[in-house]
Amino acid sequence: MTDTTPTLDLGPQTAVVARLAEGVTDEQLADPTPCPEYAVRNVLAHLVHLTVAFRDAGRKDLGVTTDTNPGSTLPELGQGWREELPKVLGELAEAWRDPAAWTGMTRAGGVDLPGEIAGLVATDELVIHGWDLARATGQSYAPDPAALRICHDFLAAAADDPDRGEIFGPVVPVEEDAALLDRAVGLSGREPGWTRVS
Repeated sequence: MTDTTPTLDLGPQTAVVARLAEGVTDEQLADPTPCPEYAVRNVLAHLVHLTVAFRDAGRKDLGVTTDTNPGSTLPELGQGWREELPKVLGELAEAWRDPAAWTGMTRAGGVDLPGEIAGLVATDELVIHGWDLARATGQSYAPDPAALRICHDFLAAAADDPDRGEIFGPVVPVEEDAALLDRAVGLSGREPGWTRVS
């Protein structure tokens, strides 16, 4: 790990996501989200799967959970998600509290990458999909400020990457003086003004 490795306690952001998930009603599971192909249930399923994958990536416990490409199929929500998601979110946060998680190489989504980059990707996923879930279910959203800053900076660094289209949609222009969350959302390829009636 270098002196500039942006380690972060993911616990505050995983707690935010867990609270949002708890606020989702069964009636909202089929509702649309800012991710065009995903209903609320698919975003929740993706959160379950990515949380397990990045938990195991942080632990360097590589196998089926870290080898699966998340874009290969539309994620479907299992019956026990209300119990599983907060549990694995807590395990994810704990795994990344170990400084060793941020060092060496690991794997997530079938891609080998440095531990510190995997940590940044996990942070981005938690912040942006937290926003997706909040917007789709009409809940207020205040991400962990440290996680939001790291997410924004990670997305800004990737904005000019020619391969970004494999992960993110085209950048949505946002005013330079817009809120940091709106700028991060735009960099992720989402429309910050998205509402459930869009």
